[in-house]
Amino acid sequence: MDFAATGRLVVRISPADVGKRVSVRRVLEIADGQPTFSDTLGVLASWDHGVVCVTRRDGETVRIEESALVAGKVVPPAPVRRSARVSVAELQETASRAWPATEQERLGEWTLRSAGAFTRRANSVLAYGDPRIPLDEALESVVRWYGERGTTPYLQVPDDAPLAAELDRRGWLREADTLVRTAPLAPVAELPGADAVTLARKPADTWLASYHRTGDLAEQALAVVLGGPSVWFATTPGAIGRGVVDGRWALFGAVEVEPAFRRKGLATAVMAALARRAVEEGASFAYLQVEADNDAARALYDRMGFTTHHGYHYRRPSP
Repeated sequence: MDFAATGRLVVRISPADVGKRVSVRRVLEIADGQPTFSDTLGVLASWDHGVVCVTRRDGETVRIEESALVAGKVVPPAPVRRSARVSVAELQETASRAWPATEQERLGEWTLRSAGAFTRRANSVLAYGDPRIPLDEALESVVRWYGERGTTPYLQVPDDAPLAAELDRRGWLREADTLVRTAPLAPVAELPGADAVTLARKPADTWLASYHRTGDLAEQALAVVLGGPSVWFATTPGAIGRGVVDGRWALFGAVEVEPAFRRKGLATAVMAALARRAVEEGASFAYLQVEADNDAARALYDRMGFTTHHGYHYRRPSP
């Protein structure tokens, strides 16, 4: 980034460029009549009330008083990094915080989770690592723990974990193959339609009415969907979504579009709005979970730049 080469300092960006990659220069101080400048390269996250926020590639958001801005221009997008450097264990733990069970208990490195039967994810064991007791004893403890709560004992198991083969030998049934997919966040924030989406910290009645997975478990569902480090609910006529920001990561989930409103770009708009907010909070990567056989959703996420990080599935004892 080199403004000096032009010989002129001109601000060529405006609030209309929010979501684009920009290069800006600001005045830090003036000493003995000479200004000291600082340059920032990143995504223009917001421009409100006289404050310009630019999120750098490392996730740091730089706040700049509009009065200190002396130059700015839109620059080409950065080369897309196809995947983040993150282990399966770290991403699984991040995902678990974003969809927190109402009750948790540790079994060695495993985490037993319960949420009154609302979703398999919140009512399963995050079975990654060592339970620190013999496997058969661990499985007996799992069956007993969920039996006391009147729910099916499920294990959430990474596809490539040695545990999968051990469960095969013990006859535990495999269900719901799922893909965890990741993408750089900034390009998602630049997708169209975000301005028509409303974001809120709590789900409005219209959001809850559109979310079709609660059934008779409304109380337990609300406790789970409200949980997480920084939770946002997106609503637009015909579609909803949920986002959770946790450090550099932003989860997309509960993206639902009413049948009459499909193929109108609403899912893209919802995710773009959630991504913009996540960028403002310093996140740099997105992730989501999608069932492996959901071809339509996978195609949509392909177009957004998501790639598969790893797969997992659920196991339960045979009847």
